[in-house]
Amino acid sequence: MRTEIKYLELKSGFSDNGPAWIGMVSFSKSGKTIYFDGKAFQSLNGTGISANYFDLESGNEYWISGVKNDMSDRHKFGGGKIFVEKRILSDYLNIIGKSELPKSEYELVEVKTEKPTERINELENKKLEPTEFGTDLYFKEPNELSDSEIEHLIAELIIDEKNIVFNKARRTYKKKRIELEAELEKRN
Repeated sequence: MRTEIKYLELKSGFSDNGPAWIGMVSFSKSGKTIYFDGKAFQSLNGTGISANYFDLESGNEYWISGVKNDMSDRHKFGGGKIFVEKRILSDYLNIIGKSELPKSEYELVEVKTEKPTERINELENKKLEPTEFGTDLYFKEPNELSDSEIEHLIAELIIDEKNIVFNKARRTYKKKRIELEAELEKRN
């Protein structure tokens, strides 16, 4: 497996001050999955707002990039300590041309080195549970749906509203939910 030293920063729930690491990542055979600290990441393919990868298990979004030799890995408006994996310290110091890390900005840590390939393969290959309702529900107009279909969609939208990070997406879910609730109320 190919390995590389990378900068990783958690973006979900944070702006530019989330927990950040500099560590050795490894890549899957295809190069599409990155493994680090017992997690597996895949590209957002340009759909992220401030992130470019997501954790396959938690869905959390991360910024993952090569390390910069001028130590400017964090966004200029970000802050917080950067955790550096102990086993790559000498390699990282060579990259940045320093003999030691500034203690106020960096902290040495141990990370999990095992790759969760079996767990991730299981997750990716798991067949979706059949549901009572088909995916065509999402493409129908409210007046084309049965009462139970509307109730099902409202319940899903409420969950999505609570879990979404960005306000614009939350407003979109809320608007759709209110539209469905109005249709249901009109029928009763």
